[in-house]
Amino acid sequence: MLDQMKNFGVSALVLGWLVCVTGCSTFNRDWQVAATQPTPTDSLAGRWEGKWVSAHNGHSGRLRAIIRPTPDGQYEVNYHANYGLIFSFGMPMHLAPQPAPGGWTFSGTENLGGIYGNYNYDGKASPTNFFSTYKARLDHGTFQMTRPQP
Repeated sequence: MLDQMKNFGVSALVLGWLVCVTGCSTFNRDWQVAATQPTPTDSLAGRWEGKWVSAHNGHSGRLRAIIRPTPDGQYEVNYHANYGLIFSFGMPMHLAPQPAPGGWTFSGTENLGGIYGNYNYDGKASPTNFFSTYKARLDHGTFQMTRPQP
């Protein structure tokens, strides 16, 4: 019985590692492709990088995002965040920005499912800066990003 539990634990770790590596490599490939596109000055589209900070526990890490326009005038955001030395996670989100002086404002809710539940966000962006607060059942904090240097 103990051997079966060990085998299950090893299998779960390997599966989790494969999911992280696959998701990370897909994001990295998309990140490189997005780097070949010109950076728009009149929309949120393109690459962004910076950091996330949890106001709940003080944790923080690198944050990157690829933002793409959707046919309905909104944006699809693919976030990729690092946590600690080896952990990373991705999160898709939709933005419906509203014009504001110097850029855009946005707010909304995404259902992350499972134990995470709803994720609420509220922010503002200019062609060069992106700032958002977030609040979920288990955490709350900020995202702050700028356009990466070529």
